[in-house]
Amino acid sequence: MKLTWNEVCARRLARHHLTDPCDLPVADVVRNLASTHAQVMSAAELGLGLRVRGATRQTVRDALWRDRTLVKTYGPRGTVHLLPAEDLPVWLGALEAVPNTVSWPPILRMTPEQEDAIIEAIRDALEDAELTIDELDDEVVGRTGPYAGERVMDAFQTKWPRWRRLMHTAAHRGALSFGAGRGRKVTYTSPRAQAAPARESLEQVALWYLNAYGPATPERFAHFMSGPRPWAREIFSRLDLTEVEVEGERAFVAAGDTGVPVEPARGVRLLPYFDHYSYVVGNFPRELLYPGPAFERVRGNFQTLVVDGVVAGLWHHKRSGKRLDVTVEALTPLDRRQLAELEEQVLRVGEILEAAPSLTLGKVTSGSHA
Repeated sequence: MKLTWNEVCARRLARHHLTDPCDLPVADVVRNLASTHAQVMSAAELGLGLRVRGATRQTVRDALWRDRTLVKTYGPRGTVHLLPAEDLPVWLGALEAVPNTVSWPPILRMTPEQEDAIIEAIRDALEDAELTIDELDDEVVGRTGPYAGERVMDAFQTKWPRWRRLMHTAAHRGALSFGAGRGRKVTYTSPRAQAAPARESLEQVALWYLNAYGPATPERFAHFMSGPRPWAREIFSRLDLTEVEVEGERAFVAAGDTGVPVEPARGVRLLPYFDHYSYVVGNFPRELLYPGPAFERVRGNFQTLVVDGVVAGLWHHKRSGKRLDVTVEALTPLDRRQLAELEEQVLRVGEILEAAPSLTLGKVTSGSHA
């Protein structure tokens, strides 16, 4: 079966709830996105708010800290993500099974026994607590010994204790997740979840990925999970898949999942920082996703202007009290309909972030986010 690039864009926009906002709970939307990047929490709140009709940043906060339908933890690629609480055992089973290809410098290396002891110390310390990182430092070192607390890990112009190298691993083993903030301080707690069997978990996560990003390839799934390509190819070989062709390129969807929307990819959307991990990271080929000047101008982690399913510019917002100044740099001319849609998007951004927005069309002078 052959699909055009526009059909693929229309399919992905719909699967990501970017064609029209939905009425689903935010946890269901996160599942449909195969996780939501949350390195910057306000960006995750905005990204989900744009996808759920009437949602605001408080909607996401309630799902996390009141209803507990979402969990904030270290997810794919070792970065902070939101995951559905109901799906956490599957994600843990898959994340723990990703082969570790990182070679740590000697100063950060620990024996397997030391690593296991630190992770169990984290698990015990967080069993019924929400601790700041400094409090967790004291607990881990007190339970394991001075080697865990030696400040040998380079981080942000300072040195972190050696044990923090295992925070991602501890999260993937179900020993650690993020807790509610304590003022301006981040806290950590227990997710109270155990990993499901690895094989079935990897297959399920691959299917969630294909639902959101298909047609895709094993190599792109490897990139999404930060795993080796041969490992991803082996997972795909176990799945029931349908092969499709997109602009001459071979790719896959879940068996029979070949449908595309009747209408072509249309619409103007403002995607926040890191939302390219929710829409763009699995969206290939790059030269089609970033046409023309966008390929050079929007490289890096910018907030992206997406028009008809492809990157057509970038944007930035600055908050001052209840005021929100939004600057949009369009790299292609916008017609009257598209300008009206852009104005609607800016108003929606203001609603989600609970601020009064104003729009300026012009060059974005701020750099990309780290």
